[in-house]
Amino acid sequence: MFDWLVIIQICIIGIMVYAFYRSFVKNTSSEKLVRGLVGLGALWALSFILPRLHLHLLGRFLHWIALFLSVGLIVIFQPELRKILALMGNIKGLKNVIFAFKQSESNVSAKQKSVEEILKAVAYMSEKHTGALIVFAEDLEDIAIERYGTKLNAIISSELLLTLFFNKTPLHDGAVIIVNNKIAYAGAILPLSQDQLVWKYGTRHRAALGMSENSKATILVVSEETGDISFAEKGSIKKYDDLKKVKSKLEKILVK
Repeated sequence: MFDWLVIIQICIIGIMVYAFYRSFVKNTSSEKLVRGLVGLGALWALSFILPRLHLHLLGRFLHWIALFLSVGLIVIFQPELRKILALMGNIKGLKNVIFAFKQSESNVSAKQKSVEEILKAVAYMSEKHTGALIVFAEDLEDIAIERYGTKLNAIISSELLLTLFFNKTPLHDGAVIIVNNKIAYAGAILPLSQDQLVWKYGTRHRAALGMSENSKATILVVSEETGDISFAEKGSIKKYDDLKKVKSKLEKILVK
């Protein structure tokens, strides 16, 4: 028989932990270490389970490792812990926590909508063999190019993307730059890769590779000749044949 009270308490704890992560850990220097908490929790669990299986020495060993790592995490997360404690000390701080949580949920929803709009445009351009070049960057400072093109700062929509890459418009040969879930620029000129092994690629693919070689950005390319969809990052390029995989890749880029 289920104990619904226990289940409700577990759900509340889960929501509190998630709210803390979204408000105080995400996009900080400590974010990557959060994944280690899962492993730490497993260590603690094993340190209590193993003695029940008469593996006392191994259980005690894991217990001390988990304890050592827990103390280390307190030191690492000291700035975040100070911030949450300061906010918890007043009613306004609690309101800020709730507001930040709601705002983060709203941001995720907006980013998911952007994924759908980009996917719709890319699928159409792939079918019609319309060339496209889209740069996804976390910050404009991450990409250093001579010409950013026309500044837009526009909401992402499939209609706007299709218009920008329509071959009769003056901006269609350049790249669209997306930053902070907005179309920041259109008609950007990207540096071409100087790698001698990329001679088999066209100008768009060489530009995507060149951008990925000189920045942390991820670049989406739609081939005008074949309609193929590819992503370039870290100096390499990969073709995606399935739209489901394209959507999954876009979610990894935009919905973080």
